[in-house]
Amino acid sequence: MVISASTLNRSTLARQLLLRREHLDAADAVRRVVALQAQQPASPYIALWNRVAGFDPASLDEALAQLRAVRSTLMRITLHMVHADDYQAFREAMEPTLRASRLGDRRFRESGLTVADAEALLPDLLRHVERPFDAKDLHLRLGELRGTPLEPAAWRLLRQYVPWWHAPVGGPWSFGARQRYVAPGTPPVRRTDDAAAAGLASLILRYLEGFGPATLADMAQFTLVQRGRLRTAVQTLADRLERLDGPDGTVLYDVPGAPRPDPDTPAPPRLMAMWDSVLLAYADRSRVVPPAYRREVIRVNGDVLPTLLVDGRVAGVWRPLGPGVEVSAFHPLPERVWDELADEASSLAALLADRDPAAYRRYDHWWAKGLAAVDTRQLPGA
Repeated sequence: MVISASTLNRSTLARQLLLRREHLDAADAVRRVVALQAQQPASPYIALWNRVAGFDPASLDEALAQLRAVRSTLMRITLHMVHADDYQAFREAMEPTLRASRLGDRRFRESGLTVADAEALLPDLLRHVERPFDAKDLHLRLGELRGTPLEPAAWRLLRQYVPWWHAPVGGPWSFGARQRYVAPGTPPVRRTDDAAAAGLASLILRYLEGFGPATLADMAQFTLVQRGRLRTAVQTLADRLERLDGPDGTVLYDVPGAPRPDPDTPAPPRLMAMWDSVLLAYADRSRVVPPAYRREVIRVNGDVLPTLLVDGRVAGVWRPLGPGVEVSAFHPLPERVWDELADEASSLAALLADRDPAAYRRYDHWWAKGLAAVDTRQLPGA
């Protein structure tokens, strides 16, 4: 069966709750979309506002406080928010990648710690976070255990490797510069091939539920797991996957029965969060990001700007400005689309006003450097 580029686009939008907002609890919404990239604290809230009907940010605060939705270093060695029930398998899948990238980093090795040393320290560190514990206090505890403080770069790498969750520290977005950690409810199994293989199989199935159909290259992009491990896992899952032909002859995989809407299904405009997962989940990002706009929204240092989707594809960028939202379109848009964007902007401005009206302000330098916009409008808040 050949899948068109338009069907791939609508499949992603449907699975990511971007064809229509749905009435869901915040933690359930996180599970539905599989993972939200979360290094920018406001982004998971804005991502769920795009996906959940009548989204109340307090519902995500509550899910995080109750540890039903959790934040940890996972796919792409980046902070993600996932459902607590998914964490164990996802972490086990990512263990070889995280261990090699964090404990194998030159800065970690030059600190005098070995992988074996780190493994010996983990039980004590995890015991200390059976309740939420500040990173600064943990750093002091680590110095006591070693007899000497650990260099800041090595401590950062170790923090990114330890299988713990970030504990909420308060408003406006539950997380901020202060860092606290808490032990996961069910600690992942580390450093066993069987656990890593089983975890990767689960991660692939969940990825396809939220982002499929997808290629092996897409899976590698989403996870940063070695292609060989992914290829073996896909072969192991052969009887649970559907194999399809992509529009350019590539092999696509999917879970049977997953939604693949008609390519003519209407897709309403959306104002997407920075680093929204739909922009980063594929090797071939043309599914959502037109190639001509890729460098405009994915900057040279890896910043992924907040974008607007029109008919399911990136058509520009936005930023909070004053009491409203400034929207810059990369190509002319019909007035009816601007009217729909104005409604979205009014709702988004209300969300931000209650939390942080100037969210993303530290990224304004990209606007100062200039954008390839043909029409920029200030859309008022509510």
